[in-house]
Amino acid sequence: MRERGADIANGGSTQLLPWFQELIAEAGISLSALDGIAFGAGPGGFTGLRLACGLAQGLALGLDLPLLGVCGLEALALQTGPGRVVAAIDARMGEIYYGFYAVHGEDIEILGAPACAAPAKLPLLPQGQGWTGCGDGFLAYPDLWRAELAARHDKLFPTAAAVVRLAGPRLSRGEGVDAALAAPLYVRDKVALTTAERLARGGLR
Repeated sequence: MRERGADIANGGSTQLLPWFQELIAEAGISLSALDGIAFGAGPGGFTGLRLACGLAQGLALGLDLPLLGVCGLEALALQTGPGRVVAAIDARMGEIYYGFYAVHGEDIEILGAPACAAPAKLPLLPQGQGWTGCGDGFLAYPDLWRAELAARHDKLFPTAAAVVRLAGPRLSRGEGVDAALAAPLYVRDKVALTTAERLARGGLR
């Protein structure tokens, strides 16, 4: 499976379409051979999510294809292999995005829907110990669910390949939607803290 990726500070808006065109050319297929479009829906940075969704909508609309958004936490969990997985992404502002999953081969069972909370307010893991943790939330907060984890992969991040692995079967089952109906999965509505909120958390004015 071919993919492109880079750590780009400003969202990579100039890179996405050229990457798409390069991948199509490398695969030796035409646009008419595509059956659907998938994108990483979030949660994550607001600008990046809007960019991904907007580009995917444009492609799906122009090619008259179904569109499917895939939760980045599910894509993250898939990469750990089978078992119970808690995926955690650093949400900044002293919070993490997290979700609880059971991975069965290429299928994901949702044990706890995506949510956002400060580390001190996180719930206990369902069904006790023996979980695998993954994602940079564990880099930012190394003590997350420490007693309940059997393993931890804190340098994993959601990849395009994992999104495709999840999206393929779902599109085949007819789960794609019209491009106009697709939307990012923000989970959290706030983009930034007010000055009073930063001070309350011990931050600087």
